[in-house]
Amino acid sequence: MFEVFGKYLRQKVDISDEDLEIIRAASVERKLRKWQSILHEGEVWRSNCFIASGCCRLYRFDKEGTDHTLRFGVENWWITDQESFNQETPSEYNIEALAATTVIIWTKDKWEELLRTIPALKSFNEKLTANAYEASQRRIFYLISYSATEKYFEFQKTYPSVFNRVPLHMVASYLGISRETLSRIRKEYAKS
Repeated sequence: MFEVFGKYLRQKVDISDEDLEIIRAASVERKLRKWQSILHEGEVWRSNCFIASGCCRLYRFDKEGTDHTLRFGVENWWITDQESFNQETPSEYNIEALAATTVIIWTKDKWEELLRTIPALKSFNEKLTANAYEASQRRIFYLISYSATEKYFEFQKTYPSVFNRVPLHMVASYLGISRETLSRIRKEYAKS
């Protein structure tokens, strides 16, 4: 499955075969079963995780025990708890596979060494971080300013590869709306 990552990386940055082999040697492939977690609340996240196949989500629970989905990840996406990774503090989040999933993982130490020694990977990582920040800003804006219907359509438009692969209650959780509201919006949309 590393070939999936290699192809992905070559589409993003010019990288030599030698550097790609160094990146491969530092990685570990891991297969996850549906519903298997790779991060539990309270653990320190010390990995960088690329999804080669499958689907994952990052979520946490509120005081009442309701889970809130912050992010989904599918093929050629990354999934992480950036705060726990950067600060080396216990995570407030969980990461679980929503289907049989294969991930490519680098430990924090190995990833940081790769960034120090491979300029093309460092450049790629900086762009990836900037893109993630921009996506977070867009998401915050639509969560605080869009109607439930607008959130639904924005999610469908922005993440078409995710929408039909995750349970509706998780989509509702991600959008910050109730499952009943999501069902009503979908029914209204189906009529038109």
